[in-house]
Amino acid sequence: MAKIQKLDKSRVEITGSISADIFESFRKKALENINNEVTIDGFRKGKVPEATLVAKVGEMNVMEEMAELALSQAYPKIVIDEKIEAIGRPEIQITKIAKGNPLEFKIITAVVPEVKLGDYKKISKEEKIKKTEVAEVMEKEVDDAILNIRRSRADHSGHDHEKMSAAEHEKAVDASLPEFDDAFVKSLGNFTDIADFKAKIKVMIAEEKKNKEKDKKRISISNKLIETSTIELADILVDGELGRMESQFSDDVARMGVKIEDYMKHVKKTIEDLRKDWRPHAEKKAKLQLILNKIAEAEKIIVDPKEIESEVNLIVEHYKDADRERAAVYAETVLMN
Repeated sequence: MAKIQKLDKSRVEITGSISADIFESFRKKALENINNEVTIDGFRKGKVPEATLVAKVGEMNVMEEMAELALSQAYPKIVIDEKIEAIGRPEIQITKIAKGNPLEFKIITAVVPEVKLGDYKKISKEEKIKKTEVAEVMEKEVDDAILNIRRSRADHSGHDHEKMSAAEHEKAVDASLPEFDDAFVKSLGNFTDIADFKAKIKVMIAEEKKNKEKDKKRISISNKLIETSTIELADILVDGELGRMESQFSDDVARMGVKIEDYMKHVKKTIEDLRKDWRPHAEKKAKLQLILNKIAEAEKIIVDPKEIESEVNLIVEHYKDADRERAAVYAETVLMN
């Protein structure tokens, strides 16, 4: 029989005991496990007599192995029977262990947080009726975009950029810009002439501005959902977000051709400093994901398994070492969002 008590930070404490006879039933398996690990002179591994083995490792080590086996069987059953939505690795503490006595334990585990949604439909309507004006594309914006494209195609040979100042570097690049003519724009893709190129650049900038306004609206909705919903976050969810942010950060630094250790020395910070800085954002991301999951549940939004499978195939194709099960969870989350 287990007793369940709610704790803060979306955790529960499970206290209980395993009867002496059930606890004792794990002795044979515990001795087998220890026998296969311990080396004793004069005996083959796995063939040490029980009395010799116990004398070598001690009775307490045998009982601790029994406890581990007993709890590895009992914990999943408690979670299922008590309908506990456990997440992450539980903290297990043995509170009483003695030969011929029940095994007593305490387990603390994080659980899926309860989410009390704000009025997401009202929030959505209020945002939708807000008038958004997308700024007109100015000629200077088109000219700046063209200049950036020409700079990206500039001939950098013959310049030792490492020994140049930022101003000298920019001057050297501008001096080697390709001629902006019909031949240049045709070399970039499906463009007929300069006028056609400029017109399409203008359309692309306008589309980018529309997307920025859409993103602003989504961010506004997201922030209001977080503000109006009640969630007590489990640390494990925030730590998971921080882990993903750290991994992305390390990849970004590596792509710059810089060692992470050198970068951290340059900015005079540790990874722990960065994780502390990132934490508020990680908490927001974790809360928003829980909110979206709850809305999906309320609105019965389900992703087509064929879409998930298609995305998983793409992930596995690009990342050969990717685990299909984890990729499926990721793909379903992205598609559902």
